Amino acid sequence: MTVGIIANPVSARDIRRIIAHAANLQITDRANMVLRILAGLHHAGIDNVVMMPERAGLGVHIQRGLKQAQYADHTRFPTLSWLDMPITGTAQDTVCAAHLMRQQNVSAIVVLGGDGTHRLVVRECGNIPIAGVSSGTNNAFPPLQEPTITGLATGLAISGKIPASLAFRGNKLFEVRVNERRDIALVDVAVVREQFTGALAVWRAESLRELFVTFGRTDGIGLSSIAGLLNPVSRDQPVGLHVRFAHNTPAAFSLSAPLAPGLMAKLPIQSVDTLSPNATLSLSTTSGSLALDGERELPFSASDSVSITLHLDAFHTIDVERCMAFAARHGLFIQRDGHKPVSISQGEHHE
Repeated sequence: MTVGIIANPVSARDIRRIIAHAANLQITDRANMVLRILAGLHHAGIDNVVMMPERAGLGVHIQRGLKQAQYADHTRFPTLSWLDMPITGTAQDTVCAAHLMRQQNVSAIVVLGGDGTHRLVVRECGNIPIAGVSSGTNNAFPPLQEPTITGLATGLAISGKIPASLAFRGNKLFEVRVNERRDIALVDVAVVREQFTGALAVWRAESLRELFVTFGRTDGIGLSSIAGLLNPVSRDQPVGLHVRFAHNTPAAFSLSAPLAPGLMAKLPIQSVDTLSPNATLSLSTTSGSLALDGERELPFSASDSVSITLHLDAFHTIDVERCMAFAARHGLFIQRDGHKPVSISQGEHHE
């Protein structure tokens, strides 16, 4: 049984780092996060891990940590190998790595990055479940959880120690089409006025024309926070939300929302509507660009055919919280005198 790890070495380094106060993890911090994931996976019984190579120095620090553990006679890490693939230093590395892991039939992929990195992995990984570790700028999709726990839960889930009905969570996504080109978005699709991609990140409130979200939390950040503060939609609700921004027309009201860490914006709202699944939606805007999970990707004009469709249960993630709750409830981490873990009845306390 093998787990894949895709760690984006340069996530959280877009323009929002300049105009706001977004995080910027150093390579050593990212390497330590990977080492913690590896430790969790090993403790849960995973012996083999394959990882995306890169040339930013992440692998050097990881190998150093593994060697230090070996010298100290600590056998707390699985065997780590690296994918045989060209390295471009671009998002194409993530795409290639996810594709190769799918071909190798890994049991799960742990993704270290932001919303954009997770979107690329989901687009390429097929039915392989993923576990997200937040290290991007706007982290609406990956949860803020300790990497050690993510590794533990992933190992427990794919080894069958947690019932599949609890271990894996279905997720919504948008299927986006511009003519014959197809793409996806995990959290949001924003329609912006510019017909060029330029700096991919969307952060100017005045450029927004429409917004489609799969979910929006009241405590979220980024474009999905707009929906969260207007009409919260959970990850489990079988609906999405469509927001139209007032442009050359009077606004029904204005909303202040955090478009990036430390960046509040006032937005003129025209309308807010609930989206049903599997219905093909068209745009009110005739030209501009589509930003997928916060990054401009697809320019379009009046002559293009553009559609957006909300799909339910489109891919699966490891439900870390439910995995760990089951493990605690059934004593999966408790051992007595070297014997197998023991189950604990509800309400029984052990000091």
